[in-house]
Amino acid sequence: MEFWFLLLLGLFTYIIVRRSVAGMTRTPVWLLWLVLMTPALIWSIWMAVYGPDQPLPIALAIGPFVICPVLYWLLIQWGRRGMSPAPPTANPAAVNSNPEPTPEPTPVRPIEPAEEAQLRDCFPWSAFYIHNIEYRPQAVICRGQLRTSPTDAYEKIRRNIENQFGDRFLVLLQEGLNNKPFFALVPNPQARKDRPAERSQLSRPFLAVGLVIATLFTTAVVGVQLASSNNATPSASITQLHEGLPYAIALLAILGIHEMGHYLTARFHKILVTLPYFIPIPFFPGTFGAFIQMRSPVPNRKALFDVSIAGPVAGFVATLPLLIWGLANSQVVPIPEKAGTLDPDALNPGYSILLAVLSKLALGAQLTADKAIDLHPVAIAGFLGLVVTALNLMPVGQLDGGHIVHAMFGQRTGAAIGQIARFLVLGLALVQPGFWLWAIILFFMPIADEPALNDVTELDNKRDIIGLLVLALLVLIILPAPRFITNLLQI
Repeated sequence: MEFWFLLLLGLFTYIIVRRSVAGMTRTPVWLLWLVLMTPALIWSIWMAVYGPDQPLPIALAIGPFVICPVLYWLLIQWGRRGMSPAPPTANPAAVNSNPEPTPEPTPVRPIEPAEEAQLRDCFPWSAFYIHNIEYRPQAVICRGQLRTSPTDAYEKIRRNIENQFGDRFLVLLQEGLNNKPFFALVPNPQARKDRPAERSQLSRPFLAVGLVIATLFTTAVVGVQLASSNNATPSASITQLHEGLPYAIALLAILGIHEMGHYLTARFHKILVTLPYFIPIPFFPGTFGAFIQMRSPVPNRKALFDVSIAGPVAGFVATLPLLIWGLANSQVVPIPEKAGTLDPDALNPGYSILLAVLSKLALGAQLTADKAIDLHPVAIAGFLGLVVTALNLMPVGQLDGGHIVHAMFGQRTGAAIGQIARFLVLGLALVQPGFWLWAIILFFMPIADEPALNDVTELDNKRDIIGLLVLALLVLIILPAPRFITNLLQI
């Protein structure tokens, strides 16, 4: 099992490095990948040599998290220096041999000089008073003073630019380092494309249905193994796949409803988005989750918040009844002397605050302080639903939680919250070893989140309150139940 987790982590890390920094440095991707994977490799070798019962030394537990990020950053910077142009020669003979100065190449400008007057006319003084226009190779930066609300200014200027330039540009309203908003025009990658054809390519129902069927099969196989473990009778025959359907259907329902929450909300905000695609794997838990891809920019922070929060909330609502039913049909067993951290045959309900409350609610007086839970397959699916919800709500980078804090507090503050969350999970992993994999994934995940087109307009109070409640839900899921709660619940 550790081998498969290491393999998946390696693939996940390679994809992150390839997509995030491969285009900005000449440092080989494999070298950056090796640096990021060093902590996991060290811990895997330790466990292979000394076994899982031998505690990891503090130096090996903390040291890689200190050394590897610094080395990773230095390697990226070294590669960037390699991409910088060579400095001019200081040889006088070489300078004198070419008496005529070499003309500098003309920078590529997104608009022609004659179009600048048209661009200025798109910014009425009552909405955004322009001070200056900066031309970049792939963007036009318009700096000035905002004279009305960010929403009204953005909508008015966006319409003016569309009237003058069609769909040639995407209009962004961003906040600079000086906390002053500015407009940016970037070439629209979807300009002059056949939109109906593009939309038809987004809907690939045969691929989506095929992946659902494949994932149903792999999760059913895992479900058979789980049911056989509970019944203490081996049954892996393909004719007995129906025994694994309760686990498979419950897990796919949770993951599918999670992704449909994203999908339907994105469609509501008129964002181009693919259908949900499942990822089947031939070992526990039978799937690596599901995902959708947004193919058009997010219009504003409200839409970013709505799309991001809809998935975890929908998945959690689907998880609750399945988990409670599964716990009610689980068996109470004595706590073994040497139990694994996440042993489904003897799960300690104090693993999380929410799990402790739900377990006591479902099992009542039969669950006492010296008892663990032998989870029903549906309860295992529900527990995985909690894990998926919590992982997605982590306020880091491209995860749903990262989008949520970005929408609530802005891009820079959201990135700072993500950095803090990484170290908090690292500290939690020292208490709960089951969080080591989370810590590794989060620590090396890109912290930056892509901005919305209008990334200045703030959320309303209702969305802020909902966001705080959802982050509180994350705390209830991941924090172990403190002693006063276990004493109160008598577990």
